[in-house]
Amino acid sequence: MRYCRGVSTAARRIVIKGGSGSGKSTLAVELARRLNLPHVELDALHWDANWRPVSGTEFEARVAAALDDTRGWVVDGNYDSQLGGLVLERAQLIVWLDLPLGAKLWRLVGRTSRRILQKEELWNGNRESLQGALWGRESLFWWTVTSHFRHGREWPMRFARTPFVRLRTPEEVRAWLATVTG
Repeated sequence: MRYCRGVSTAARRIVIKGGSGSGKSTLAVELARRLNLPHVELDALHWDANWRPVSGTEFEARVAAALDDTRGWVVDGNYDSQLGGLVLERAQLIVWLDLPLGAKLWRLVGRTSRRILQKEELWNGNRESLQGALWGRESLFWWTVTSHFRHGREWPMRFARTPFVRLRTPEEVRAWLATVTG
């Protein structure tokens, strides 16, 4: 775990990074609540109805508008290849949820099963499907496995210019969150 002491309570532009199933959105919602900041979920800005991604220009415009809030924000998501430095360069703190692959996959099984069985709407009318979760190179589980190893190689260097906290277990996440107050 790498803590940046004193930054967590002062930061008002925070990015939560991590692979699928790491708990990005859950942590971002709670952190935004504690700090009384808007929560920006990049998936909600990226996906239109019927799982159609918005154009790159529209995505950048949506994200830029969300980041214009002068109070600050808590962003969760991993769209660096599409957004470049738009989010990371504005961040005062990055929280990297670097949980073990097995933990993320276990969480995905539970979350995806619940969403499919309850027909839970995610963003803009989209719902997860068994096919989308399991089959093909675009599947949620395939993405989780391949991105886990890529993030481990690339992110330490990418985050080097911004204070960041790397949390590797659910216990570390809870302990860090307990230090955060508005």
